[in-house]
Amino acid sequence: MDSTDTSIFPDKVTVPTESLLKKKIGPTYNLWQSIRRFTLEHYPNGKEEWYYPGVKYGWNFRIKDKKRAILYLLPRDQYFMAAFVFGEKATKEVLSSDVSDDIKAELKQARAYAEGRGIRINVTNRTILPDIEKLIMIKLRN
Repeated sequence: MDSTDTSIFPDKVTVPTESLLKKKIGPTYNLWQSIRRFTLEHYPNGKEEWYYPGVKYGWNFRIKDKKRAILYLLPRDQYFMAAFVFGEKATKEVLSSDVSDDIKAELKQARAYAEGRGIRINVTNRTILPDIEKLIMIKLRN
């Protein structure tokens, strides 16, 4: 990860607020809210939380079930990333789905860890939302 790919919220002491998030991710705030709503509509028991994995990454947001993250939202300057970790079964389902070839290529190239393969998708406009919604559904099934 290069040094420009870090959260816009680096201060461990200051948990991001909704108004600060809206200001920082700007025109993509509505897309953030759309992804949040979609995830919680399909998994109403999802637990939302800001977490701070360290100074290198800053504050990030995730929606979890009891034991794993369903989705990570990583705030950046005027946009954000949607991030997923897919186990082997989910990876196969993504690769056989109709999500974009770019997403499939990134997933194929991602290093496999014990918890799975991780991908991050830049969210800068609405066109990526259908693929993200498909990935959320795959994650919820696996």
